[in-house]
Amino acid sequence: MADGYGVALPFDDKRPALRRAEDGQRGQARRHDRIGGSGQPDRHPQHHQKGTRLGNWLTREQAKELLAVPDRSTLKGKRDYVILALLVGCALRRNELAELDVETIQQREGRWVLADLEGKGRRIRTVAIPIWVKQGIDAWRTAAGIEDGRLLRSVSKSGKVNRDTLSDWAVWSVVEQSSKQIGIEHFGAHDLRRTCAKLCRKNGGDLEQIKFLLGHSSIQTTERYLGSEQDIEIAVNDNLGL
Repeated sequence: MADGYGVALPFDDKRPALRRAEDGQRGQARRHDRIGGSGQPDRHPQHHQKGTRLGNWLTREQAKELLAVPDRSTLKGKRDYVILALLVGCALRRNELAELDVETIQQREGRWVLADLEGKGRRIRTVAIPIWVKQGIDAWRTAAGIEDGRLLRSVSKSGKVNRDTLSDWAVWSVVEQSSKQIGIEHFGAHDLRRTCAKLCRKNGGDLEQIKFLLGHSSIQTTERYLGSEQDIEIAVNDNLGL
């Protein structure tokens, strides 16, 4: 099993305190997903309004800043970039990312996709991979020498790829640590899934297509997931064509 830094540690060698710390992180990650996280950008106090709760997603500018955190000149940085990129670019769930096999990356209808993912409720979906995400995946696979099996692997502090795959809570930890570096506390992997959905919608994405992307069972679920915001500055009834 891998620790939060991607270092493989045999279970028998772990001290009881370390195991308790890992259990605590897993519990924190599960609680975060259950309540929807908070994702409050502490260094942007102007976003807070009295009586309202800031949404647990990133703006486009914040997402770009987050993706710039990993040092992509290092092996671990290449891997961490792929973690962040697949979460925010493909709206994967944390466990879906941790269990992602190289064989899932296929070409369909002339483009790269994550084919036949089995998500919540055993629903199957295929997710398109943006070009910039695929470039990150290719850089990681080439540097790590990964040809098959799990896409994500643990990386030792000496910079070597271990055979051990990453657990879903280790994925969550990478997101939390990276978000802290851009001044955002209490932000987890599920918040990047929500960020992807929100940015898709804000850029004119069709609600039904976003439902397919997320793997939801109904449009109503997707609507509740996205929440609703009234945009007065650019109102929907400004473009009636009358």
